[in-house]
Amino acid sequence: MGLVAGNGSCGYKQFAADVRPASWPMGLCIEATIGGTRVNIGIIGAGHIGGTAARLFAKAGHQVAISNSRGPASLAPLVQQFGPSVRATTVEEAAAFGEVVLVAIPFGAYTTLPAANLSGKAVIDAENYYPERDGQIDFSGLTSTELMAQHLSGARVVKAFNTMYFETLGTAGKPNALVEERLALFVAGDDSAAKATVSRLIEEIGFAPVDTGSLAEGGRKQQPGSPIYNHPMTAREAQGALKS
Repeated sequence: MGLVAGNGSCGYKQFAADVRPASWPMGLCIEATIGGTRVNIGIIGAGHIGGTAARLFAKAGHQVAISNSRGPASLAPLVQQFGPSVRATTVEEAAAFGEVVLVAIPFGAYTTLPAANLSGKAVIDAENYYPERDGQIDFSGLTSTELMAQHLSGARVVKAFNTMYFETLGTAGKPNALVEERLALFVAGDDSAAKATVSRLIEEIGFAPVDTGSLAEGGRKQQPGSPIYNHPMTAREAQGALKS
């Protein structure tokens, strides 16, 4: 990963005026690169998973725009903990800013996501469906992620970050360990390029991406109650669990 700072202009790509959150200083431009490509990360949902992911991505060198349904002012105490790489924005700003956007809101609110702002983006679905919280939903045989992908018809949706408890996510990453010795974060998706981008982010923050398949097949394997849900395991153990 590379990190380049400049004044007003980044050699690779300037922040566009229509996607830079208004709260970000115009003279600041910091590039974080994964495999030579700069990635801006938006986060929708600032609870346990969203907040933890923001901290990890910022520590890895990325610029993060984090948002919730209550507005940027409500996030001031949170972003103060993370330093200048994380800014509080509106949901629409976070969606527009991120080349990768992580969604970590209660699943029952998925239809509030700004589909137009997320079109063409790699969208990480970190949501889980809990009927006692989200109400009864007719999935018509689809997984929760497939249903969200229908709403975000122009996005490249990847299921990830939903199977691990937030405290484990926040403390168990080992960026300097061999990948097979790290804890697994499972990844499902139909777009191979989006899945590869998310997998590289997972490796950056110290975990091992383990592919579970398509949104239909893999998404079902990652749902609450499955054998791999909230069961920390190494990448090697995860491969065995998926075969059993």
